[in-house]
Amino acid sequence: MLALLGSIAFSGKAIIVKLAYRYGVDAVTLIMYRMLFALPIFATMAWWASRGKPPLSRRDWLGVLGLGVTGYYLASFLDFAGLAYISASLERLILYLNPTLVMLLGWLLYGRRLSMQQALGMAISYAGVVLVFGHEASFTGGHTAWGALLVFLSAVSYAIYLVYSGEMVQRLGSLRLVGLATTVACGLCLLQFVLLRPLSAAVVAPEVLWLSVLNATLCTAAPVLMVMMAIERIGAGLAAQAGMVGPLSTIAMGIAILGEPFTAWVAAGTALVLVGITVFTRAAR
Repeated sequence: MLALLGSIAFSGKAIIVKLAYRYGVDAVTLIMYRMLFALPIFATMAWWASRGKPPLSRRDWLGVLGLGVTGYYLASFLDFAGLAYISASLERLILYLNPTLVMLLGWLLYGRRLSMQQALGMAISYAGVVLVFGHEASFTGGHTAWGALLVFLSAVSYAIYLVYSGEMVQRLGSLRLVGLATTVACGLCLLQFVLLRPLSAAVVAPEVLWLSVLNATLCTAAPVLMVMMAIERIGAGLAAQAGMVGPLSTIAMGIAILGEPFTAWVAAGTALVLVGITVFTRAAR
C-alpha cells in the first residue's frame, strides 16, 4: 500500500505542474516555489538522519553536491521545463524508461552486458514512447519534440544519479543522502531564480502558491518517505513493481483533471511501455 500510494502521489506532480502553467508562470519560478516549500521538510530529514552519525568528509560533501545537481536539480528543472510542451501522459511514459537508461549507463561506463531479453524489453518500451510521441507530435509539431527531449534529458540526469549513488547510499544511508542531496537541489533552484529572474517575478497567482505547496508536500516529500518505508518492508523489487501504477494513474488524472484526450494510440503506447519494462526488469533480475 505504501508503494502504491507513493507512486500515485509522485505521478500527480505532472498534473499539478500542468495546472500551474495555466496561470502564466514559467518553469524557473514554478520550481523555485516547489523547492522553497519543500526545503524545510528535506532539511529536517537530513538533520534527523544525521543525528549521532560522524560528520561528512570533503569527499562526501562533493558527492552530495554532485548527486544533488544531477538527481534533483537538473532532473526536476528539465522535467518542469518539458511539461510546458507535452502532455502529462507522454512525460510519465518517458520517465518510466529510467531503468533502461540506468542499464545503458552501466553498459557504457562499466561494460555490463545486456541480454537479448533486456534488449527486447527496451525495444518494446521505446516503441511505445515513439508511438505516443508521434501521435502527439502530429498535433503540436516541433514543440512536442523539444518537450520530449527535455523530459528525456531529465530521465538521463536521474539515471546518472542512480548509477553513482549506490556507494554513497551504503556509506551514508538512504534517508540521510536523500535529505542532503534534495536540500542542495532546493538551494540551487532558489539561486537559479535569483540569478535569472527579477524579484517581481515572484508575484504569482494565489493558485500557483497553493499548487506549489501541494506539489512540495503530497507529490515530493510524501512519496519519497512512502517509497523508502515500502522498500524497508517488501524490498526494492516489489516496490518497483508497485510503481508500475504510476503511468496509469498519471493518464487517469490527466483525463479527469486536465481533460487530456485518451486515444487508442495512447492506450497502445502505454501498454507497450508497461510490457517492455516488465520484460526488461524481469530479465535484469
